[in-house]
Amino acid sequence: MPVDPTGADLKRFLSEDPGGPVVMLNLLQYRQDGASSYRQYTDRIGPFLQKVGGEVVYAGDLATPLVAPDGWTWDAVLLVRYPSRQAFSQMVADPDYQQITGLRTAALDEAVLQASAPWGS
Repeated sequence: MPVDPTGADLKRFLSEDPGGPVVMLNLLQYRQDGASSYRQYTDRIGPFLQKVGGEVVYAGDLATPLVAPDGWTWDAVLLVRYPSRQAFSQMVADPDYQQITGLRTAALDEAVLQASAPWGS
């Protein structure tokens, strides 16, 4: 399973933009010893988020699932708010940001990266 969006993914993401803010849901499954690499990534992402007006809303380790499909194996969840889908796209296109994405890629075995929009928007 890929863990990073492709150019085609980003193009579709922007073309389906309903407008307004977006909260990106990140479900993360670490590779063996990947948690420390992912924490390095999150330690370094702050300036890139600030530059586009984004912010981490929540980050935490996942615990006992109460209702989940068999094989549910996510290790952590991260919610990041951006003022727009364009802001997210701008951040991931930043050449300096791309210098740290290797930490994320190396850390993850599987991931879900999904946009959400606030209800009523």
